[in-house]
Amino acid sequence: MGVMTYRAAGSRRHLSSSPFNQERVEVVAEVYEVSDRVTHDRFGLGRLVGVEGNTAVRVDFGSHQQRITLPCRQMTKL
Repeated sequence: MGVMTYRAAGSRRHLSSSPFNQERVEVVAEVYEVSDRVTHDRFGLGRLVGVEGNTAVRVDFGSHQQRITLPCRQMTKL
C-alpha cells in the first residue's frame, strides 16, 4: 500500500482578488408592526395582521393569509 501525505491548511495560497476577502456587512433585520404594508415577491402586496416577535409575521394578502418566518429576503416593508 502507498503512503498518504497531507498538505497543511496553513500552506494554502491566499489571493487578494478572492471574493471571500470582502469585509463583512452587518445585516439589520427589519422591525415589523401590525398594520404595516409589505410586498412579497411571490404573494404580492399585503398588510401585517400579526407579529410573533422576531420569528414570524402573519400577512393578509387579500385572497389569503400567510405566516412568514423571519428573516425573509423576499418580503420588503413599504
